Amino acid sequence: MRSQLFSFQEAALSELHAKIKSAHADWHEGESQAICFSAPTGSGKTIIMTALFEEIWYGTGEAFEDPDAIFVWLSDSPELNEQTRRKIEAKSDKILVRNVVMVDGTYDREHFARGKIYFLNTQKIGSDKLLTQHSDARTYTIWETLTNTAKRYPEHLYIIIDEAHRGSLTNGKASGVARSIMQKFILGSPDDGLSILPLVIGMTATPQRFLTLLEKADKTVVRKVAVSPADVRDSGLLKDRVIIRYPDIAINADITMFSEAAKNWQEKCRQWENYCREENERLVRPVLVVQVEDAAGKDITRTDIGSCIDALESVLGRKLKKGEVTHTFDSPRPLTVRGLDIPYVEPSRIEDDEDIGVVFFKMNLSTGWDCPRAETMMSFRSAQDFTYIAQLLGRMIRTPLARRIAVRAELNDVSLYLPFYNENTVEAVIKALNENEAIAPTETGSNRELVTLKRNDSFADIFAAAEKLVTYRLDSVRKQPSIKLYVLLSKMLEIDRISHGTKEDALRTLIGIMDEHLEKLKESGEYDRRVAKMTGFAVGVATYEYGEQSFTVNPETQRMELSPFDIRHHFDQAGRLFGEGLHLEYWRRHSKEDSSEIKLSIIVMANDTDLMEKLTKLSEDGFYKTYHKYNEAISNLPEHRRNFYDRLIGASAKPVSVPWKFPLSIDFNVSECAETYDKHLYLPEGTPFTANLNPWENDVLREEMDNGAIAWLRNLDRKKWALAIPYEINGSTLPMYPDLLIVRMGDHGYVFDILEPHDASRKDNYPKAVGLARFAEEHAHIYGRIELIRKQKAPDGKEHFFRLNIANVLVRKKVKAIHSNQELDLIFEEYAERKD
Repeated sequence: MRSQLFSFQEAALSELHAKIKSAHADWHEGESQAICFSAPTGSGKTIIMTALFEEIWYGTGEAFEDPDAIFVWLSDSPELNEQTRRKIEAKSDKILVRNVVMVDGTYDREHFARGKIYFLNTQKIGSDKLLTQHSDARTYTIWETLTNTAKRYPEHLYIIIDEAHRGSLTNGKASGVARSIMQKFILGSPDDGLSILPLVIGMTATPQRFLTLLEKADKTVVRKVAVSPADVRDSGLLKDRVIIRYPDIAINADITMFSEAAKNWQEKCRQWENYCREENERLVRPVLVVQVEDAAGKDITRTDIGSCIDALESVLGRKLKKGEVTHTFDSPRPLTVRGLDIPYVEPSRIEDDEDIGVVFFKMNLSTGWDCPRAETMMSFRSAQDFTYIAQLLGRMIRTPLARRIAVRAELNDVSLYLPFYNENTVEAVIKALNENEAIAPTETGSNRELVTLKRNDSFADIFAAAEKLVTYRLDSVRKQPSIKLYVLLSKMLEIDRISHGTKEDALRTLIGIMDEHLEKLKESGEYDRRVAKMTGFAVGVATYEYGEQSFTVNPETQRMELSPFDIRHHFDQAGRLFGEGLHLEYWRRHSKEDSSEIKLSIIVMANDTDLMEKLTKLSEDGFYKTYHKYNEAISNLPEHRRNFYDRLIGASAKPVSVPWKFPLSIDFNVSECAETYDKHLYLPEGTPFTANLNPWENDVLREEMDNGAIAWLRNLDRKKWALAIPYEINGSTLPMYPDLLIVRMGDHGYVFDILEPHDASRKDNYPKAVGLARFAEEHAHIYGRIELIRKQKAPDGKEHFFRLNIANVLVRKKVKAIHSNQELDLIFEEYAERKD
């Protein structure tokens, strides 16, 4: 693969292998096996399947290669197949173009050839009789080709039904044909000469639709592989927010709003250009997609495209170029508007044609269309089309660089302009988007609620001082083995020219431990016993005496030895256990010794629990020490490289602190009842800062301002830019987000205080207090006060805020030792102080 899979994608890939292995073990003629692979839109299902094809063809440490595997990919339309083909060829560095076949009406073979991917689509099968009927020019129908392949190569045939795009056919009859054909692939069709196919994988964002197709398949065993929406959202593959803009009152101002959409598109073009230049990234060219009304008489649409062209050129300050504006209307002929040629383009080609900046469409850019560059949308249609708009937005929430942009919040947003909607109909769009099971939840709301804040220019020196601060990144990603993380980190540091020799140091240390442990095994004789047990197995001889009608067992058993092929397989499995090619590195460093003997040594060591625990502990310590040694240099890398290290950290079993990089802009949430506050570190453009603070937060903030605070930050829950501190509860490590960061002037410069007003009645009180204590133990030298705050009655009979400063060494030690809220209450009584 040309790109590294995310942890959740690796987990899905591993589970697919396991389900396929079970399906092959259970299959016998007359029964089919089905796997329902469900994952939200934007999760990279095609990328996961591409990795699956590679690993089946070329093998893994856990499974033999199957170069004879045949993959038949079925979707709803030829255009979707073409889009998928391009994705596979772009992402795979092993799959050859000549082994990818688009089946058309001329295809006529007895069976599919081994080692290839074949693309079929229900439109072609349903409408093209050349594929499904005998003629003078056709010997085998496509049904017979499938049947012959299934009978000849049942253990090598994989049918993939790309059902994620169901619904892309607006024609009801066509959808019915598609369902009927897909059912034939699952149930078989004796009338067409199609037998039951041995293994079908349904790849879908809406599993119920595929499972419904299986209801009539009485002899089909169904297995499920599911990707969690939360994992997809945390990965950064999807945009953080969908921001909807609509008029306050019902007015006919559609072109005015279109001009605003064009300005938003141009601002995103400028922001992406700046970001890509600063980060040395490939340039992202945003697309403005414009949904127009249906035809009116001879006019191709009731929407005034001429006025749209005028507005675009006014915003751009120049004439539009040919090819910069395109359309996807039903009629594929080019249009000429205001002297501008507007060519037709197939939806699947929009993403790859970077000359395209504006696309006019009607209803054919919903399910199945992929264009991460589409970041701004304007709809001239009525509010009755809200369900379709929600479907379309689901296709626009992919991030162009397949990762979240940390430094500029605007580049993680999708902007939607709806001039003919009001508050109620916008709520309908939001509801439809949130209820769409194909889409992982993305924060959706109006521009009144979802705002973007930029750094307060008055506090440039504070932001400079804040560069020393740290935070934690706790993601719900699959944890990786420590050996793999340690070697990978050491290798990446050399690739990024941060260090020299870290990979060699890590490998030398690990291999030294392996050599030392192996020598002890050999000295004790344990090595020879394990090799003998591993490389041979006893075969008893039993004889049946017909006259006596009894068995006679020969006590002298024969011994059979594993073949070199089996040893190679176990060697590959050992490689998967060690990770990052450690087995091959060990083998190379002992190349002067007998090759087979070294492989046996590696297999023995990989199955030695004591050694693996020792290597794991050493790697875990090495990973943390190496990262912290170079974390400052890592923090100065371009964002796309820092992102890679962040993924390594997220995959480690133990939370790791990282530099807290304050973005240039942040995403923020407000409501109508928000209050105005001064001295916030981030501000909206042109308006005062407003926030929704609860009474405790508000009053604590007022106390801080009265006591000389210079600036502050409202730290929002679960925002990627926010300060996060780990704590443990019920066996899980979770992030907490303290409410306030206060900035004050100390004797030696700015001091940053962490304040967490927290209700004493909550069950998470003492776990969060312990988490703060552990954080203070590591980072109290960076921060000032780290306070847990309660409101309670004082001796004067009035309620006051009592602050427990966990940065205090004595308090910290006591808090770390507690195991209940009652113990925390006692510490509060003894050490908490007032500041009013």
